[in-house]
Amino acid sequence: MTRIPAAAAAAAAFALLTAQAAPAAAALKTAVFAGGCFWSAEHDIEHTPGVAKVVAGYSGGSLRNPTYRDHEGHLESIQVAYDPAKISYPQLVDAFFHHIDPTDPNGQICDQGPSYRTAVFVGSPEERAQAEAVKAQVAKALGKPVATKVLPAATFWPAEAYHQDYARKNPVNYQAYRIGCRRDARLKAVWGGR
Repeated sequence: MTRIPAAAAAAAAFALLTAQAAPAAAALKTAVFAGGCFWSAEHDIEHTPGVAKVVAGYSGGSLRNPTYRDHEGHLESIQVAYDPAKISYPQLVDAFFHHIDPTDPNGQICDQGPSYRTAVFVGSPEERAQAEAVKAQVAKALGKPVATKVLPAATFWPAEAYHQDYARKNPVNYQAYRIGCRRDARLKAVWGGR
């Protein structure tokens, strides 16, 4: 029996694990949504089964390198990395809709204004058709027109580091904001048991 030196065995095992992990990471897809305040949009969607990572940022505008102080024309957005083997794109879009008030044309709950409007950014005709189908189902379920726009994908610009995982890093401040905004009460009023 031939013995493999421990270092070589460890290197081979690491290479095998890395090779197995790489396809899984490569299999992730991304979707971009604008759901009002990106703190809440990030916080709410990251608990969805199949979602691997959420990044807060800006999208939809022409300004390059937007910042929190200057993102005119952009919507506060989130970029969602998801595993399509665990959640389909239409299921992800549906989950997004259930975390917002899609009937509000001017923003979200206590966050009103152009940068807080809602949107689904689509990267292909297939995504557009799926997003529009989900939007139509939502309008039917709510019995109201849906103000959320389906827009062509645009450059996604990550927000500053202090905005990333804000709810997790600042639970007291975030909960005070969420309660003061009455976000959960509004979402319950919109969605009820749907």
